[in-house]
Amino acid sequence: MPLERTTALVVARQPSTDKDPGGQQEDFGKSSPLGLLLLVVFFIAVFFLVKSMTKHLKRVPASFDTEETAEGDGKAAKKE
Repeated sequence: MPLERTTALVVARQPSTDKDPGGQQEDFGKSSPLGLLLLVVFFIAVFFLVKSMTKHLKRVPASFDTEETAEGDGKAAKKE
């Protein structure tokens, strides 16, 4: 059974710069309304995350040392 060979030729061409001398296409710098919507959703999510984190950080005590821990350290220092 003979094998058939197929050859493919791919040609790449640079876009013309006649109408666009900077190499930027006509859509350069434009954004879609979907991008704006996504950005707004991210800002809303960050707002609620900051609000939640602030609420949790207010509940954190100024010091994690309790009276029992301070007394325990004093007793340990006296034994030495």
